[in-house]
Order: sequence, then structure tokens, then C-alpha cells
Amino acid sequence: MTVEIILVFIILAIVIVFFALEVFPVDKIAFFIMVSLLVTNIISPEEAISGFSNPATITVLALMIIAIGLETNGVIDWLAKGLRNFKGLPIYLMIPLFMLIAGGISAFINTTAVVIVFIKIITELSAKYNIPSEKLLLPISFAGIIGGSCTLMGTSTNLIVNAIAVERGVEKFSFFEFTWYGVIFLVITILTVTIFSRFLPKKKETNLNEAYNLDEYITTVIINHDSKLIGRNIVDTFFYDNNDIEILRLKRDGIINDRPGKYTSLQENDQLLLRSNLENLVKLKENKGLTIIKKSDAEKLLDPLKHEEPIEESVQLVELLMLPNSPLIGKNINSVGAYDLHGAVPLAIKKRRSYIHPESRIFGKKRDQIELRVGDRLLVEVSQRTLSNLSKLENIAILQEHEEVDVSTKSKKYISLGILLLVIALSAFSIFPILKSALVGCFLMIYFKCIDLGKIYSQVNWQIIFLLAGMIPLGVAMSNSGADEWISARLLELFDDQTGTVIVGILFLVTMIMSGFVSNNATAIIITPIAITIALALKLDPKPFILAIMFAANFSFFTPVGYQTNTIIYGMGIYRFRHFLIIGGAVSLVLWIVGSLLLSSSFTN
Repeated sequence: MTVEIILVFIILAIVIVFFALEVFPVDKIAFFIMVSLLVTNIISPEEAISGFSNPATITVLALMIIAIGLETNGVIDWLAKGLRNFKGLPIYLMIPLFMLIAGGISAFINTTAVVIVFIKIITELSAKYNIPSEKLLLPISFAGIIGGSCTLMGTSTNLIVNAIAVERGVEKFSFFEFTWYGVIFLVITILTVTIFSRFLPKKKETNLNEAYNLDEYITTVIINHDSKLIGRNIVDTFFYDNNDIEILRLKRDGIINDRPGKYTSLQENDQLLLRSNLENLVKLKENKGLTIIKKSDAEKLLDPLKHEEPIEESVQLVELLMLPNSPLIGKNINSVGAYDLHGAVPLAIKKRRSYIHPESRIFGKKRDQIELRVGDRLLVEVSQRTLSNLSKLENIAILQEHEEVDVSTKSKKYISLGILLLVIALSAFSIFPILKSALVGCFLMIYFKCIDLGKIYSQVNWQIIFLLAGMIPLGVAMSNSGADEWISARLLELFDDQTGTVIVGILFLVTMIMSGFVSNNATAIIITPIAITIALALKLDPKPFILAIMFAANFSFFTPVGYQTNTIIYGMGIYRFRHFLIIGGAVSLVLWIVGSLLLSSSFTN
């Protein structure tokens, strides 16, 4: 073992610890890899930055852009909206149906984007029809992961593994070459999750309606001097007849009325604390007789001479979900300033429901004292100019953006879907390589104005891009130092006289376990070269080995940290680690056995 190999192993061990313990964000870890390999002279400067020009990295970026265009124009929601028609099905039929649809869509569209859309739809179904969301969200995440494994463009892991294989002299995979394996795995996963769904949280334990279900937005409006509400009793206004909006408190001349009666007469400059759903909140915002009080508005009322009229610009509403460790947790609307939100203005808070004292939470505090907690949602108003800054917020999930004016037309929806189908066709029929097809799709998205560059810059998951760009040099370093051949030689000694099925099974298991704690892309980049070297040394077809790594790296079900969608679901506070361990562990065990037998069946001994 040379000094270079030892250095590579030390760096690799540090990286695995960083990933497993989440010491730093993945993009910082990626830069650590590049710099550490560079200063130890294991790779050249050109090799250190080679990941940024790698076809797999650029392809992933292009597909992310296409996915953003699809989500922006409502294509993903349109494809999934039929789920609302199945609200009356029993849960044991709803689970496999939702999983099948989510998996099918994820085969062609970014898995994370699909799962986030399904979270919105399932939350809506839960609120309206009391559907047990806790029985659906984790299965949807699993199905999205499996579905993404079914095609070459389904997940970044598939693309990066294919790129490594091509660099090692292995024939590249076609678009649908391994789809039938993925379909089998998807069916097995659906059956296994449905059987084990009884281990998912029950209503009395962590029902979404108890542990995460959200009340309506809480906000304050002021009655303008020209409002038609002036002089009218509450019983005679839309506040009384509409079940989706309620006056919680009335403030007049500094006097607070916590329970305004239905015959209370409204007056100019009355401040109303309201409970409202999003649809009515948007209508209130557009009502010329009412003004939603924001921090900047309050400052204007105190000293209007200090504020000039703002320049009219396009604004929109954005909904932010508070995830664990968010810097906004513990703050209220007044203490959340422009610095915290990078220029966005907070409008309203959507609180998690408290069944112990549901009224004290609202009536016991003034609106500006209601604090944000994990699972709360904050509705903010943001201009197009500052929209991209929201992506800088840490541990905040941007659930949805509500345009003030619906700029997404049906034509753009159909154009976006057509572009996706074109990209699939160009790649599937080998007219263009997938990188070329994806770049064509990006150009068409921008040319037909289905997406603008500002949205691309703000919504692309740059951490994934930098992760790929930083991990690829690690594969180069393993090759330059001979570390991959050294590991392969040791494994060949271990695999002596073993069948191809056993070897594939061991590689599958090791990769799956590693991907449960380390990024699936990082796992694939580390193990794929080793698997190819072993296959060639044994004079066996390397493709079953490569497929084993490709699938196993994606199958990180037994922990909530191995795959981004699992992390999002786990961060919502509905599931515990044991739910992933029991259900994900069962799925992983079954897929390991079936995958090992299925992938090794092509060997001719």
C-alpha cells in the first residue's frame, strides 16, 4: 500500500464521517474533497475541477431545470391531481395506487419535486376528507425513490453511475435498458409497504391531524376609510357566513376585544385578527377596502413622512415550512425582519394545531407574539427582484408559490409537457445522447418562456450540483492512486471461489448499507469503480455489477437521512426513526434478496 493510497483512504474516511454525522452541508464537504486531494497532489488542478464539466453533472443540472419548468407550469400537479378522485378508497387500496402513480411520474421527473407536490396534495386531502396522511407520505417517498431508478434520467445516481461506466470502457446504458428491473422492484416495494403499513403511525399516535395538521393562516387586516364594511355588523359581512374565515380579535383605539360578537359594528381603522385559509387570504389582499398589516405598514403608520411610496413591482406569495433547526424558529412576525427573510415580508403564520388548549394559543397571545415552531408555515410576500434570495434560507422548505396573477397558462402547461416528452423520445430512441436531449429541453423551456432564468437560479438545488462536482474528483483520485485496484484485489481474495450471485449480493448489501448514511451519489461514485474492476478481473459481464450499485445506492430506505425525500418527510415531524427502520428495513431486505438473484441471473458460469 502506497502513501497516496493511504492518503486517499484517510480523506475518504473523513468524508464518510462528515456525511454520516452531517457535520457540514454536502456542498462544503464537496469542496473539502477537491481541496484536500489537490493539496496532497493526488489529483491535478484540472482533475480537481473536472466534475463541473462532467457530462453527468451537466445532465443533472439540465434535468433539474426541466423539472422546475414542469412544476412552475403545473404539469406535475396536473399529472397527480387525479389522486383527489380516489379519496373514497380504503387505505389499503389507496397506498398502492398513490405509490404506483408517484413512482411512474418519478421515472421521468425529478423525484424530490414529485414528492413535494404529493405532500401538498395529500395534505389537502387530509384537511378536506380526513384521509390519514401518515399512511401515505412515507410510502410516497419510497415509491418516488424506486420510480426514479427505473430510467436513465430518473435520478442523478443513474446518470453518474452511467458516466463512470463509460469512462471505464463499459458500454453506456440506453434510456430504458434497466427499466424492467425497476418495475419489478417498484411492484415489490408497493406490496411490501402495503403489507407493513400497519406499522405506520396511527391516528392516536401521530396522526397528521394531531401531530402536524395545520390551522388556517393567522393575520391582521385594517379597515380602510373607503371600505364597504364600515358601519356594518359582523353578522352582515362575509366574515360571518364564510366558514373559512373568522374574526378572532378586534382592536379599536388601543382597546382589544378578544371575542367580538356578531352584532359588533365595524369602523374605520379597526384592526382585525383573522383566521383564514389561503384562498380567502389572497382575496383579502386584493380587497381595496382592507389592508393586510405588515411590519413595513406599521412603520408607515407610525411615521409616514419617513416612507416614500414604493415603486410598483410584481410580487407573489410564497409559503415556507419550518423544518428542524430553522433559524426562524422561536421568532414572531415582528422579530422576523427583512434580513432573516432576505427581503421578503411576512404576512401570516399557519400554526400546528394544539388539541390541549386550542384557544389559548391564539387568544392568549397578540398576533405579533405568536412564535414560529417546527411544522409551522409562514406566508411571505416577495418581489420578483428578491425571490431568488429565498433559496438562501437554511432548513426552510419552500412549499409553493402563489402568483398574484396566474401567469401559467394552459398552453405553457402543454408546451412544458411536450418538451419533457421530446427529451424522453430523443434519448430513448438514441437520436441524441441524454445530455444533448436535456440541453435541448432546457433551451426550449427558456425559449418558449415556460421558465425564466431568475427562477432557475433560485430553485436549482445547487448543493447536489456541487456534491457531484466535488465527488467526481474522488473517483479520479482512487484511480490515480490505485486505491480502487487495491480494494478490488483484497475483495477478490475474499470472493475467491464464490459465485457471481454471492459477489453481486455482497456488493449490493454493502452499497445499500452505506447509502443509508452517506449520500447515494457519493456512495455510487466510491463503489462503482471497484465493482467494475472486480467484474473485469473475474471476466464477468460488468453490467450486472454496475446495476447492483446503481439500484442499491438509491435504495436507502431504512434511515431518514440517506435520500433527500426521506429527510423532507422525516423533518415534518410525523414519523420516527423506527418507522424507517422497520418498514424501510423490510423493503431493503426483500429488494436485496430479489435484486441479487435477478441481476446475477444473466451470468453464464
